[in-house]
Amino acid sequence: MSRFIRSGLRPFSAALTLGSVAGGAYANTTAAADAAHIGAKPNIQATEADSDGDQTAADVGVQAKGVERIHVVGHPFNTLHASNDMGRMPQDVMHTAQTIDVVPRELIKQQNVKSLDEALKNVPGITASVGEGAGGMSGDQFLIRGFPAQNDIYEDGLRDFGVYTRDSFFQDSVNVIKGPSSEVFGNGTTGGAINIVTKTPTLHDHYGADFSGGSANFYRGVVDVNKRINDTSAFRVEGMANSNDVVGRDYVYSHRWGVAPSIAFGLGTKTTVVLQVMHQTSRNVPDYGVPVVNGHPITESSSFGVRRSNIYGKSQDHDNSDDTMETLRLKHVFNKHLTFHNDLRFGEYSRDFAASSPQCANASCSELQIYNPGYKKVDPAAGIGLNGGPMPYKQKSWSFQDVASLQADFKTGFLRHQLVTGADFEYVQDSRRQYAYDAVGANRAIPWQNTYHPQRDNYGYGTCRADSGNCWKNTNYSLGRPDSHGYGFDTGLFLYDQIWFAKWVSIKGGFRWDRWQTAYKTWGADGQESAAARGPQGKAPSAALNYHDTKGVFNPTASLLITPNSWQTFYFTYASSTTPMGMYVTNGAIPIRPLNGQVATQPERAKLYEVGSKMSFLHDRLGATISLFRLDKSNALTTDPIAGQVLATGVKERNQGLELSLGGMILPGWNITGTYALYDPRVMSGANHGRNIQYVPHNQATLWTAYEAFPGKLWNFTIGGGVTWREGVYLDLANTAKVPANVEFDSYISHRINRHWVVSLNAYNLSNRLNYNSLFTNRVTPAPGRAFLGRLSMDY
Repeated sequence: MSRFIRSGLRPFSAALTLGSVAGGAYANTTAAADAAHIGAKPNIQATEADSDGDQTAADVGVQAKGVERIHVVGHPFNTLHASNDMGRMPQDVMHTAQTIDVVPRELIKQQNVKSLDEALKNVPGITASVGEGAGGMSGDQFLIRGFPAQNDIYEDGLRDFGVYTRDSFFQDSVNVIKGPSSEVFGNGTTGGAINIVTKTPTLHDHYGADFSGGSANFYRGVVDVNKRINDTSAFRVEGMANSNDVVGRDYVYSHRWGVAPSIAFGLGTKTTVVLQVMHQTSRNVPDYGVPVVNGHPITESSSFGVRRSNIYGKSQDHDNSDDTMETLRLKHVFNKHLTFHNDLRFGEYSRDFAASSPQCANASCSELQIYNPGYKKVDPAAGIGLNGGPMPYKQKSWSFQDVASLQADFKTGFLRHQLVTGADFEYVQDSRRQYAYDAVGANRAIPWQNTYHPQRDNYGYGTCRADSGNCWKNTNYSLGRPDSHGYGFDTGLFLYDQIWFAKWVSIKGGFRWDRWQTAYKTWGADGQESAAARGPQGKAPSAALNYHDTKGVFNPTASLLITPNSWQTFYFTYASSTTPMGMYVTNGAIPIRPLNGQVATQPERAKLYEVGSKMSFLHDRLGATISLFRLDKSNALTTDPIAGQVLATGVKERNQGLELSLGGMILPGWNITGTYALYDPRVMSGANHGRNIQYVPHNQATLWTAYEAFPGKLWNFTIGGGVTWREGVYLDLANTAKVPANVEFDSYISHRINRHWVVSLNAYNLSNRLNYNSLFTNRVTPAPGRAFLGRLSMDY
């Protein structure tokens, strides 16, 4: 396979080398003509209208005042001039001293991306995680550079606390900011932060719609309408309806719909206000995958040969969520020296959840045999257990966040400054009620599944939905989990200053101070109670258990940037982050949890050392980045795969490596984006010292390219494709369990019927390879098989 990949990529490597040499030669001949480029604010990387026909608000505002507009010849796949779209990060990607991977709008279109996790397949170092057994950490759960980022998903710079699978219908692009970023985002961000840039109103009328259909009963419709109200105001609404099964997985489906209206005032003026609402309703069947036995998934033919489609679940499994966020963003430019931002968000989240987590004790599963046509292995003791899965629960959460920041551009003598300061307040509250299955009136364990032929509906259990008679509040310790109610409240103050000593050299330094307060109250059965404390019949005592924690944390950062000309940036960065216990308010059943009888409240801390370079050449048509980093984490958090408890281990971990990226147009009509990551992930202390960190591959790469042939002709077409590759990874810190490498080949072809209509076809996992997307210590979820998806797009 590796030889095939190398031979297949050889022509592209040669082309990229030629393009890079040409770009470097061009840049060297024009370097002398650069003027006043160092430290400039990001230029607008757009033509008069972008690919959607949306003229940017900044363009219109500048033209309306008759001011000369800076025009940059670029390409959508060169993302170095992309904005970070936050007042707290005023510089563009190229002049930010950190690795930032951008999934641009054009790539999302070509790949027909439907969700956040599909977009992040283009980013190296991202791994999807199923979550824990009882706390409900499913939905979008990612690891960045091997470290959990389940609480580090943002939209337009504000945290999204919801636990759900995010559809892409309202997403314009996705930025992944690698490494600790506490000075910008606050607590968390050990491996990095995922920031979704949403679609907002513009001053150019636009009417668009997409209709898709294909494999596994896939049906999808998306509409996008933008209407100009007057010279400075506009309204936009996006809508989505989606229904699909999953190729290669039995009984798994997703039904969801969403709507995202927004209105903007003051576009092109000194004061801009944008009000957005996003709502998504999802009705899904969760897929907790297949067990890992003797170090391998049971779906591997070399192990047990179980079918990749097998689902070890119950017919009652469901994941129903309703998520709404209201966002108000204000920007006011006082003058050329002062700019004020204030971003405010309310969020409301609800969830009704029940899932089956397959378990397989080695004592019984080691006796499993490879399937044979005679099917003689019927001993239920050698089957798949389901009694370790999450019990049903209902969850209600709400959140509030307000971030106010002031950007000041000024001089002190010969030094030029760009200072950003502000305050960040966030509050999240969560209530969860746990249930247990009514086993037809008997308090017996859920029966085991047959390994090779699971009987999904052979239970006789009630549905346990919406407080039906088939659910009861748990009084049996062996079946129940505790109810909980809790909150987290963070007050953050930040300040950092970038100082230019000359046009070509600057330093940036600052800090953020946070006071994190969290408290939880639990009642009902609890895993930390002794049998005596539970009293007769295993009932919990009437007194509730309380956990609380308050921490003040300080995180400094420092960077050195060297920009010898307009197309090169070199940088060194030191950054830090802190993740207090109890931060995962909505993601776990009880985020603060006793460890060995004590409450472990020491936070997880991370430090980043990174050196890198970013280059944009060929008139900004092609961009390239390279970075070397070391990321150290102490007191690493972990999640018990059975009980779902978030625990502080005290273990130190380190990931260090190299990351490369290249994106843009190498020849007229030929775009390309590629990434590569080389990691050395190690446990630095404890019993597993020297072993690999779980879920982190040593090598990972992505490539996507497309060529537009005969543009403007009746017989025009665009053809492209790509590959994503992730080396096999370990599933546990002891390195006793491992999944094989992921290799996925995708393709794309489209035809423009006229200026308004496009028809296209995407193919995914062309080789139908058995890959694994979601990973956890004792189970993995097979990725979808070969799939085809046709799409008809309208754009007026």
